Amino acid sequence: MTASEAAADAEPDGEAVLRTDGLTKRFGGLVAVDEVDLRIDQGDIRCLIGPNGAGKSTLLKLLMGRLDPSEGTVFYRGEDVTDLSQHDRVRQGMSMKFQVPAVYGDLSVRQNLHISLQQRIENDIDARIDERLESFGLFEEADTRADDLAHGQQQWLEIAMASALDPDLLLLDEPAAGMSTRETERTAELVHQLNDQGITLLVIEHDIDFVRSIAQSVTVLHQGEVFAEGTIEEIEENPDVRRIYLGEGYE
Repeated sequence: MTASEAAADAEPDGEAVLRTDGLTKRFGGLVAVDEVDLRIDQGDIRCLIGPNGAGKSTLLKLLMGRLDPSEGTVFYRGEDVTDLSQHDRVRQGMSMKFQVPAVYGDLSVRQNLHISLQQRIENDIDARIDERLESFGLFEEADTRADDLAHGQQQWLEIAMASALDPDLLLLDEPAAGMSTRETERTAELVHQLNDQGITLLVIEHDIDFVRSIAQSVTVLHQGEVFAEGTIEEIEENPDVRRIYLGEGYE
Protein backbone atom coordinates (compact mmCIF):
# COMPACT_ATOMS: atom_id res chain seq x y z
CA MET A 1 0.00 0.00 0.00
CA THR A 2 1.30 3.45 -0.88
CA ALA A 3 1.42 6.29 1.62
CA SER A 4 -1.42 8.04 -0.24
CA GLU A 5 -3.59 4.93 -0.04
CA ALA A 6 -2.81 4.54 3.65
CA ALA A 7 -3.77 8.15 4.33
CA ALA A 8 -6.97 7.76 2.33
CA ASP A 9 -7.93 4.62 4.26
CA ALA A 10 -7.28 6.27 7.63
CA GLU A 11 -10.15 7.75 9.60
CA PRO A 12 -10.36 11.56 9.22
CA ASP A 13 -10.25 12.11 12.96
CA GLY A 14 -9.05 9.18 15.11
CA GLU A 15 -5.69 9.94 16.67
CA ALA A 16 -4.43 12.02 13.74
CA VAL A 17 -2.86 15.26 14.89
CA LEU A 18 -2.28 16.41 11.33
CA ARG A 19 -3.73 15.27 8.03
CA THR A 20 -3.60 16.66 4.51
CA ASP A 21 -5.81 15.86 1.55
CA GLY A 22 -4.47 16.53 -1.95
CA LEU A 23 -2.23 19.36 -0.75
CA THR A 24 -0.74 21.11 -3.78
CA LYS A 25 1.39 24.22 -4.33
CA ARG A 26 2.22 25.69 -7.71
CA PHE A 27 4.61 28.53 -8.46
CA GLY A 28 3.67 29.46 -12.01
CA GLY A 29 4.30 26.33 -14.06
CA LEU A 30 6.31 24.64 -11.29
CA VAL A 31 4.46 22.15 -9.09
CA ALA A 32 6.45 22.23 -5.84
CA VAL A 33 4.04 20.09 -3.80
CA ASP A 34 1.83 17.69 -5.73
CA GLU A 35 -1.36 16.26 -4.19
CA VAL A 36 0.26 15.24 -0.91
CA ASP A 37 -1.84 13.07 1.41
CA LEU A 38 -0.15 12.94 4.79
CA ARG A 39 -1.25 11.64 8.18
CA ILE A 40 0.68 12.14 11.43
CA ASP A 41 -0.64 10.45 14.53
CA GLN A 42 -0.43 11.60 18.12
CA GLY A 43 3.00 10.94 19.65
CA ASP A 44 4.80 10.26 16.37
CA ILE A 45 8.27 11.50 15.44
CA ARG A 46 7.90 11.67 11.67
CA CYS A 47 10.96 12.44 9.57
CA LEU A 48 10.49 13.93 6.11
CA ILE A 49 13.39 13.19 3.79
CA GLY A 50 14.11 13.47 0.08
CA PRO A 51 16.46 15.03 -2.49
CA ASN A 52 17.09 18.76 -2.61
CA GLY A 53 14.19 20.46 -4.35
CA ALA A 54 11.73 17.71 -3.44
CA GLY A 55 9.35 20.24 -1.84
CA LYS A 56 10.00 19.47 1.83
CA SER A 57 10.37 23.02 3.14
CA THR A 58 7.49 24.20 0.96
CA LEU A 59 5.31 21.48 2.46
CA LEU A 60 6.14 22.59 6.00
CA LYS A 61 5.30 26.19 5.12
CA LEU A 62 1.94 25.02 3.77
CA LEU A 63 1.27 23.06 6.95
CA MET A 64 2.16 26.06 9.12
CA GLY A 65 0.17 28.60 7.09
CA ARG A 66 3.15 30.56 5.79
CA LEU A 67 2.08 29.69 2.25
CA ASP A 68 -1.41 29.26 0.84
CA PRO A 69 -2.02 26.03 -1.08
CA SER A 70 -3.09 26.05 -4.71
CA GLU A 71 -5.34 23.10 -3.92
CA GLY A 72 -6.03 20.71 -1.08
CA THR A 73 -6.84 20.81 2.60
CA VAL A 74 -4.95 20.80 5.91
CA PHE A 75 -6.65 19.25 8.93
CA TYR A 76 -5.36 19.78 12.47
CA ARG A 77 -7.00 17.51 15.04
CA GLY A 78 -9.86 16.92 12.61
CA GLU A 79 -10.51 20.61 11.99
CA ASP A 80 -9.98 22.25 8.60
CA VAL A 81 -7.29 24.88 9.21
CA THR A 82 -6.43 25.52 5.55
CA ASP A 83 -7.57 29.14 5.69
CA LEU A 84 -6.10 29.92 9.13
CA SER A 85 -3.07 32.20 9.41
CA GLN A 86 0.20 31.05 10.93
CA HIS A 87 -0.64 33.01 14.09
CA ASP A 88 -4.01 31.26 14.41
CA ARG A 89 -2.40 27.84 13.90
CA VAL A 90 0.03 28.63 16.71
CA ARG A 91 -2.96 29.43 18.91
CA GLN A 92 -4.43 26.05 17.95
CA GLY A 93 -1.29 24.28 19.18
CA MET A 94 1.12 24.15 16.23
CA SER A 95 4.66 25.56 16.20
CA MET A 96 7.67 25.55 13.88
CA LYS A 97 11.41 26.06 13.87
CA PHE A 98 12.61 27.19 10.47
CA GLN A 99 15.82 26.14 8.72
CA VAL A 100 17.68 29.39 9.40
CA PRO A 101 17.62 30.33 13.11
CA ALA A 102 15.23 33.25 13.63
CA VAL A 103 16.41 34.40 17.03
CA TYR A 104 16.78 38.04 18.09
CA GLY A 105 20.55 38.35 17.82
CA ASP A 106 20.97 41.52 19.87
CA LEU A 107 18.93 40.16 22.75
CA SER A 108 20.02 37.69 25.40
CA VAL A 109 18.95 34.06 25.49
CA ARG A 110 16.62 34.85 28.40
CA GLN A 111 15.08 37.81 26.56
CA ASN A 112 14.46 35.66 23.48
CA LEU A 113 12.59 33.11 25.56
CA HIS A 114 10.64 35.86 27.31
CA ILE A 115 9.40 37.16 23.95
CA SER A 116 8.24 33.70 22.89
CA LEU A 117 6.38 33.12 26.17
CA GLN A 118 4.82 36.52 26.81
CA GLN A 119 2.48 36.09 23.84
CA ARG A 120 0.33 33.58 25.75
CA ILE A 121 1.54 33.30 29.36
CA GLU A 122 1.01 36.02 31.94
CA ASN A 123 2.12 34.31 35.17
CA ASP A 124 5.30 32.48 36.19
CA ILE A 125 7.13 33.44 32.99
CA ASP A 126 10.50 33.55 34.78
CA ALA A 127 9.97 30.04 36.16
CA ARG A 128 9.08 28.75 32.69
CA ILE A 129 12.16 30.43 31.23
CA ASP A 130 14.41 28.84 33.85
CA GLU A 131 12.89 25.44 33.06
CA ARG A 132 13.57 25.91 29.34
CA LEU A 133 17.12 27.07 29.98
CA GLU A 134 17.81 24.05 32.14
CA SER A 135 16.17 21.56 29.76
CA PHE A 136 18.09 22.83 26.75
CA GLY A 137 21.44 23.20 28.49
CA LEU A 138 21.48 26.97 28.08
CA PHE A 139 21.31 28.09 31.71
CA GLU A 140 24.91 29.33 31.79
CA GLU A 141 24.28 31.28 28.57
CA ALA A 142 21.08 32.93 29.85
CA ASP A 143 22.54 36.44 29.67
CA THR A 144 24.56 35.87 26.49
CA ARG A 145 23.55 37.65 23.28
CA ALA A 146 21.98 35.18 20.88
CA ASP A 147 24.40 36.28 18.14
CA ASP A 148 27.31 35.23 20.38
CA LEU A 149 26.10 31.66 20.81
CA ALA A 150 27.66 28.75 18.96
CA HIS A 151 25.67 27.53 15.94
CA GLY A 152 24.29 24.51 17.78
CA GLN A 153 23.25 26.63 20.73
CA GLN A 154 21.38 29.02 18.43
CA GLN A 155 19.48 26.07 17.00
CA TRP A 156 18.65 24.82 20.50
CA LEU A 157 17.49 28.27 21.52
CA GLU A 158 15.08 28.44 18.61
CA ILE A 159 13.76 24.94 19.37
CA ALA A 160 13.34 26.03 23.00
CA MET A 161 11.40 29.09 21.81
CA ALA A 162 9.24 27.07 19.41
CA SER A 163 8.41 24.51 22.11
CA ALA A 164 8.06 26.98 25.00
CA LEU A 165 4.27 27.05 24.79
CA ASP A 166 4.04 23.23 24.83
CA PRO A 167 2.55 22.80 21.34
CA ASP A 168 0.81 19.59 20.38
CA LEU A 169 2.68 19.56 17.05
CA LEU A 170 6.19 20.89 16.43
CA LEU A 171 7.64 21.21 12.92
CA LEU A 172 11.44 21.30 12.66
CA ASP A 173 13.23 22.19 9.41
CA GLU A 174 16.75 20.68 9.44
CA PRO A 175 17.41 21.14 13.18
CA ALA A 176 20.80 19.41 12.98
CA ALA A 177 22.15 21.23 9.90
CA GLY A 178 25.76 22.37 10.29
CA MET A 179 26.20 20.76 13.70
CA SER A 180 29.13 18.79 15.06
CA THR A 181 28.65 15.12 15.93
CA ARG A 182 28.19 15.93 19.61
CA GLU A 183 25.75 18.75 18.88
CA THR A 184 23.76 16.42 16.61
CA GLU A 185 23.61 13.79 19.35
CA ARG A 186 22.41 16.40 21.83
CA THR A 187 19.76 17.59 19.38
CA ALA A 188 18.48 14.02 19.05
CA GLU A 189 18.24 13.85 22.84
CA LEU A 190 16.22 17.07 22.85
CA VAL A 191 13.84 15.72 20.19
CA HIS A 192 13.19 12.61 22.29
CA GLN A 193 12.80 14.77 25.39
CA LEU A 194 10.12 16.86 23.70
CA ASN A 195 8.37 13.74 22.43
CA ASP A 196 8.39 12.27 25.95
CA GLN A 197 6.59 15.44 27.07
CA GLY A 198 3.74 14.61 24.68
CA ILE A 199 4.74 16.71 21.66
CA THR A 200 4.28 15.19 18.21
CA LEU A 201 7.08 16.14 15.81
CA LEU A 202 7.53 16.43 12.05
CA VAL A 203 11.21 16.83 11.19
CA ILE A 204 12.91 17.61 7.87
CA GLU A 205 16.47 16.31 7.88
CA HIS A 206 19.21 15.30 5.42
CA ASP A 207 21.50 13.63 7.97
CA ILE A 208 20.40 10.00 7.75
CA ASP A 209 22.25 9.08 10.95
CA PHE A 210 20.24 11.73 12.78
CA VAL A 211 17.05 10.37 11.18
CA ARG A 212 17.95 6.88 12.39
CA SER A 213 18.37 8.19 15.93
CA ILE A 214 14.96 9.88 16.19
CA ALA A 215 12.46 8.61 13.60
CA GLN A 216 9.45 6.53 14.53
CA SER A 217 8.28 6.78 10.92
CA VAL A 218 9.64 8.27 7.70
CA THR A 219 8.04 9.89 4.66
CA VAL A 220 10.09 10.29 1.47
CA LEU A 221 9.20 13.22 -0.78
CA HIS A 222 10.32 13.24 -4.43
CA GLN A 223 9.41 15.85 -7.04
CA GLY A 224 6.72 17.17 -4.73
CA GLU A 225 5.01 13.80 -4.26
CA VAL A 226 4.96 11.25 -1.44
CA PHE A 227 7.29 8.59 -2.83
CA ALA A 228 7.46 6.12 0.07
CA GLU A 229 6.56 5.80 3.72
CA GLY A 230 7.46 3.40 6.52
CA THR A 231 9.92 2.76 9.30
CA ILE A 232 13.53 3.84 8.83
CA GLU A 233 14.46 0.19 8.27
CA GLU A 234 11.85 -0.17 5.53
CA ILE A 235 12.94 3.07 3.89
CA GLU A 236 16.63 2.12 3.91
CA GLU A 237 15.83 -1.26 2.34
CA ASN A 238 13.56 0.20 -0.34
CA PRO A 239 15.44 -0.09 -3.68
CA ASP A 240 13.54 2.81 -5.24
CA VAL A 241 14.43 5.11 -2.34
CA ARG A 242 18.07 4.03 -2.63
CA ARG A 243 17.95 4.85 -6.33
CA ILE A 244 16.47 8.36 -6.06
CA TYR A 245 17.90 9.49 -2.73
CA LEU A 246 20.18 7.27 -0.65
CA GLY A 247 22.35 6.00 -3.51
CA GLU A 248 23.00 2.47 -4.70
CA GLY A 249 26.17 2.15 -2.62
CA TYR A 250 24.39 3.30 0.56
CA GLU A 251 24.98 1.26 3.71
